[in-house]
Amino acid sequence: MLTRTKFHSSQLIRCLADLDILDAADSGNAFAETLGSWIHFADAITLSAVHSSSTDGSLKALPKLHQEEHAGACAAASAEFNRIQTLLVDSVKKSCSPNPGKSHIKLPAPDVDLPADFKNAYAPYRRFYEAHQRDMELSIQPLRFNVRAALAKTSPQLKKLAELDAVLEKIFHDRERHLLSKVPVLLKTRFDQLFKEHQQKLADMQQADNPAGWMKPGAWLARFCNDMQMLLLAEVELRLQPTMGLVESFKQEPQ
Repeated sequence: MLTRTKFHSSQLIRCLADLDILDAADSGNAFAETLGSWIHFADAITLSAVHSSSTDGSLKALPKLHQEEHAGACAAASAEFNRIQTLLVDSVKKSCSPNPGKSHIKLPAPDVDLPADFKNAYAPYRRFYEAHQRDMELSIQPLRFNVRAALAKTSPQLKKLAELDAVLEKIFHDRERHLLSKVPVLLKTRFDQLFKEHQQKLADMQQADNPAGWMKPGAWLARFCNDMQMLLLAEVELRLQPTMGLVESFKQEPQ
């Protein structure tokens, strides 16, 4: 049985709620209420056809792999999953560091013109987040396709599971992309909040601002970058969940 953690119960939503960016309960209810309208009538027919395929004998023509072949295919799928997961997690952690080295996605440099140019200050961080989202999609989509293809060659039951996953991906891909595209937009609220707190603290202490210290541990921009990293890592986890379910099904299939 293919499992999929609900979007509103994910670590990503909990992180957004913890940062006071949204109300998790309201967001969850809104998501649940619209979920039914996402699956159009034609999609429902397709799902029904895949679900009933095990009863019409069409899957019986596919033999199960020998134990050695199954173990090898499972190990290869698991290794590729781990490689992509590690690649994405390391990319996020490295690029969110003050000293990213050769990271291909660069953390924006602090804008020393703040607060005069405050309305444009967040834009580079939004582009940074969106660059990581593109990285995730470009890495995870082929991974999911390849794991599904390997699964389909294993047994009649896993072939059915692979077909079901392909249908679900087709149904939900555009909607999930639309939802996740809102995360870097919502993150601006946290950016604004931390900078305003920073300004208020300076006013209370009657101190002049020092942009050179914004990325020091505990400073407002360093805190923001830590929050952004937390959300990116939670999003990596969320996007990988369907493929993780496929890999786990691969491991649990009797040989």
